[in-house]
Amino acid sequence: MFAALSCGSTVRATAVKEPVLFSTASADQAGSADSTPVEVAGLPANADAKAEAVKRADGSGIVHIPFSSLGAYRTLNLRGLEDIRSVNVGVRLDRKVKSAHLRLTYSYSPALLFSMSHLKVSINDEVITTLAFNAEHAGRPVTQEIDIDPRLLTDYSQLQLRLIAHYSLDHCEDPSNSALWADVSPSSEIVLDEEPIPLPNELSLLPAPFFDSHDVDPLRLPFVLAQTASNETLRAAGIVASWFGVLADYRRASFPVSSALPSDASAVIVGRADELPRGLLAVKIDGPALLVMDNPAAPMRKLLIVTGKSAEDVDSAVYALVLKKPGVSGSLARLSHVEPDAVRKPYDAPRWIPVDRPVRFTELTDHPNQLQTVGGTPETIELDLRVPADLVSWNDVGVPVDLRYRYTAPSVQNNSALSIEMNQQMIKSYRLTPADTRGGMLATGDSADAAQRSTTEFEIPSFLIGSTNRLGIRFNLDSQKSTLCSGASSNPARAAVDSDSSVDFSRFVHYAAMPNLAFFSGSGFPYTRLADLSQTVVVVRAKPAPQELEALLIMLGHMGKWTGYPALRVTIARPNELVQSPARYADKDVLLIGGSLSAPLVADWGTSVPLIAGAATGGMRRAALARNEGMRPPAAGTPLTLSQASPLAAIYGFQSPVKTGRTAIALVSSDAKSMRILLDAFDTPRLSAQIHGDVVVVRSGSVQSAQIGEPYFVGRIPWHARILGLATRHPVLLGLISVLAGLLLAAGVFNFLHRLAERRQEV
Repeated sequence: MFAALSCGSTVRATAVKEPVLFSTASADQAGSADSTPVEVAGLPANADAKAEAVKRADGSGIVHIPFSSLGAYRTLNLRGLEDIRSVNVGVRLDRKVKSAHLRLTYSYSPALLFSMSHLKVSINDEVITTLAFNAEHAGRPVTQEIDIDPRLLTDYSQLQLRLIAHYSLDHCEDPSNSALWADVSPSSEIVLDEEPIPLPNELSLLPAPFFDSHDVDPLRLPFVLAQTASNETLRAAGIVASWFGVLADYRRASFPVSSALPSDASAVIVGRADELPRGLLAVKIDGPALLVMDNPAAPMRKLLIVTGKSAEDVDSAVYALVLKKPGVSGSLARLSHVEPDAVRKPYDAPRWIPVDRPVRFTELTDHPNQLQTVGGTPETIELDLRVPADLVSWNDVGVPVDLRYRYTAPSVQNNSALSIEMNQQMIKSYRLTPADTRGGMLATGDSADAAQRSTTEFEIPSFLIGSTNRLGIRFNLDSQKSTLCSGASSNPARAAVDSDSSVDFSRFVHYAAMPNLAFFSGSGFPYTRLADLSQTVVVVRAKPAPQELEALLIMLGHMGKWTGYPALRVTIARPNELVQSPARYADKDVLLIGGSLSAPLVADWGTSVPLIAGAATGGMRRAALARNEGMRPPAAGTPLTLSQASPLAAIYGFQSPVKTGRTAIALVSSDAKSMRILLDAFDTPRLSAQIHGDVVVVRSGSVQSAQIGEPYFVGRIPWHARILGLATRHPVLLGLISVLAGLLLAAGVFNFLHRLAERRQEV
């Protein structure tokens, strides 16, 4: 039934003679007798869509890439007579694909006309196979394994799945009939047999091979740093780590630290020339320099060296790297002095939308097609809205949205509708109106040109707004068939949101109760208030352990991910420096990294810290920290006492003793393993969602949070907003003030008119 197609691609088994493995049934099919998984020839019984890569001695290996790693987190639903879904897959620059195959897990309707229905699979618009449907396996998950010619896979390829479905031989089929469906599981995967290819030592290829945008795996990039590294060296390494955090974005990024070259990976080395491993460089360094060279400890791996003769030279090399200064090429680039960009303004992070003006949708999209959709049940149009965590509605005002959209108008009124969601919560739903007798669309809302565009205005409720938001716009374009054999257009229905639609957060103000560790875990606030971290000081111990240096780099990588900008002006300090010269850091928020729970990094701040570790006498019993038990804090304002009988890590926030209104947050742990568990919690949505308050205790698989200290407030509410907010909460007072204002105004007008009359009499 399956034929070999372009470039020699073939299907290993037919669906009738040799069906392959059936996956676990979906939830709505779990009670069906036909949903039992079936083992057949050609595939192992334990085939797993999330199998780990198998590496060989020469560095090659088999890589399994599930659809869920390619953005298809949910089942791909194909509906109607003809529908298409696609996923994107890339190949690293330093890898070559020797062979590839697609392991596709899908199910389809048992009511289809099987002789005319099939699933067409293409790569970059070139068909690789057609999967026919049959009655034997209808309604059950089935897995087909399809060979792919590796020549079809470029650095960026698109896998397309097109459903061709029919349920009748006549010409009166309804494209929205419920019998026309096929679902593709997100556990489907592309399996690549890769081998490494040597890359030249070329700076123009950066950030590859240290980071490759086509790689969907988490970024793991070791740094080589001495335990005695200076503040300047740690700062330079932190800026580089934050830049890689910007690049990694949604991928998890980790930066292991050691003093020796890694034997299994590429690595980054930052520091003055006299700090680099002995014998590594064969050239003299007399100024800022960037180098890419082979890693002598790991074949086929590279080293990125950011160096200079002095700390100022290293800074210049870092700025040239992360700001992508032109002219950097070759294996060695000797640079002149480079200055960082201008100091950032508050709340202007590139990944945060402006909150002082209306923002057009064109500013929120990567490409115009993102605002278009096709089909009777099209995919939801989604827009990411990242805003500062301290935004607050002073009077519960919402976020105004001016939505302008177009769609294939039905000829008669039907169930076509437009639904608006915010963070998967319904906001509004509108009935889509039919075309008028002149061929245009009937006006909806305040449409200025009803023949081409519909417009509606609504508000997103303030209680739905967080620091990271997703606005969903979903069109449901109902079938136009009204009788058994009414004609229906063969062209799929289309809908689009105009790019000049807008969303406006300017009615919100910046005001928040602190400390709030939910702000920190979700967006790095208050440190990310300035994207370059110019008002942030990170404090590490005089002799930090490797896991503490790793925590420093990982947290700065998070800052880059949250803001979309490297931490060009972050400050690194030691505890004794804050104690001896507190005024130097008075205008900065403090991030403390490392140390044990029994003693904060800054001993003199002990009275301000809401967490004390040691004996449990008079404080909280150890049992209160057990899994599934909440922390029961003592009276507000008194420190929380923990019994440190087992390994754990903690995060706690408090107001900086150096200056009122400034925040200090500490990340501490009892050992290296606990610090790793704490850092992993930031990358685990289930755990990071549980981080709030001012004290968080993290153990393996669990997070407990509490509010212990007294809150303080940051930001400012305008005077007119305070008055209006007060008046809204106290309507009687508003009435009295209005009456008093009216009397004063009347008295003033009366006095003015009386004087005017006296002047006329004198004349």
